[in-house]
Amino acid sequence: MIDTDLKRWIRAELFHQVPVSISVIDRDYRIVEANENLEDTFGAWQGRYCYEVYKNRTEPCDTCQAARTFEDGQVRVTRESGVDRDGEPISYMMHLAPLVEKDGGIRYVIEMSTDISEVAFLQDRLREETERYRLLFEEVPCFITIQDRDFKLLETNRLFREHFGEPQGRYCYEVYKHRDEQCYPCPVAGTFEDGQVRRSEEVVTTKQGAKINVVCYTAPVRDSAGNITAVMEMSTDITQIRQLQSQLTSIGLLVSSLSHGVKGLLMGLDGGIYAVDSGLELGDTARVRSGWDMVKRNVGKIRSLVLDILYYAKDREPDWAIMNACELVAELRELMEARAARNGVAFTCECPGDIGALEADPKAIRSVLVNILENALDACRVDKQKTGHAVALRVFAEDRHLVFEVSDNGIGMDRETREKLFTLFFSSKGTGGTGLGLFLSNKIVLKHGGAISVESEPGSGARFTVRIPRTKTLAPSTLTPELDVEEIAGLL
Repeated sequence: MIDTDLKRWIRAELFHQVPVSISVIDRDYRIVEANENLEDTFGAWQGRYCYEVYKNRTEPCDTCQAARTFEDGQVRVTRESGVDRDGEPISYMMHLAPLVEKDGGIRYVIEMSTDISEVAFLQDRLREETERYRLLFEEVPCFITIQDRDFKLLETNRLFREHFGEPQGRYCYEVYKHRDEQCYPCPVAGTFEDGQVRRSEEVVTTKQGAKINVVCYTAPVRDSAGNITAVMEMSTDITQIRQLQSQLTSIGLLVSSLSHGVKGLLMGLDGGIYAVDSGLELGDTARVRSGWDMVKRNVGKIRSLVLDILYYAKDREPDWAIMNACELVAELRELMEARAARNGVAFTCECPGDIGALEADPKAIRSVLVNILENALDACRVDKQKTGHAVALRVFAEDRHLVFEVSDNGIGMDRETREKLFTLFFSSKGTGGTGLGLFLSNKIVLKHGGAISVESEPGSGARFTVRIPRTKTLAPSTLTPELDVEEIAGLL
């Protein structure tokens, strides 16, 4: 067994050799004993108070942990900041314990302090860096999400939340595209699979229903072992760029179409001029008259073509006129019946004789309805699940509007297709369409102060509803309509 003197020696040595600062204080907070490490760290202690030695204060601390230990006898651990013997700031972890006497009283408290300045410095740096990266994550001008393997949104930044709402417990395809299932192909799934950064271009829908073109990058988020635990998706709004590119593309396509059309008109003019010249030489009045009619006809076509180009190329007001709705319906019936019959589709029209007139641009409204009717016929043509198909055009009054309703029992559309339907260059026909028609139709209706809506489900057909105010209405400003290349080419 260890004798008493050896025990005292061991305790004395331990008191001075342990790599912590130890002090014993009385109820007045005066240090009555301390080890060498405390003196090396905080300076002379003899006859001084703990708050003088540790913190260079002239009075007790506002919140004194030693006082609490004197009061309740509990062991405490607290993080403190003080000043070392050289006047430099120091952080330390302090353990306080009561020295209980035989009668249960507490005359002294022992304080053991471990210098954690370096650890505190690193923690502060880590906190600062974390805040800096959090600020960057929150304020970067793009949409950022962190997704798990189930495509559930774990974190999102401020811009994302402002545009798409709070995403707690929701999936990316729900929030971005209002889908009920995963997108294919999915760039996030690809990054989870091979860890590669991917780029894609998408059309997403905000919580207000607005369509946004985004370029999307996905990158893996790895743990310390290199395993992919999540994927970060960063999407930048490029809607304005795509609008500008689409305008330039439309202009290019228009120029290509015009080059052929103008060539034909010039050949017609040449033919008319030749007929006039030869008729004059031969004294053939009938030949001159025929040639001159040909010239006038082609000049009229050129004039009409130029006016149409101006209509589509500029954000101009509609050419307002009073038009009869039933006369328009009769014209549409004559135009569409033959095509419907060729595709085995029953086509019906309904317009009450007393429906009255409306103030609108007749040519523009006709173009809108032709486009919607053609889409309805196409939806029936490609539907192989039913034996009989029908398209119906109905006109009725609703408040101060005339409503043109086109319904079909064709192939139908899912929610994502419905939301993209009026987006530039999006076509529900795949490669069979240009994606210009419905986009331009929507612009025309908006210019009239009206609105287009669509109801549809896959396999259940569709119903397009076009509401046009009966009288001229000032519409809110819209983006410049794109050039409708197909329609202009048709005029040639």
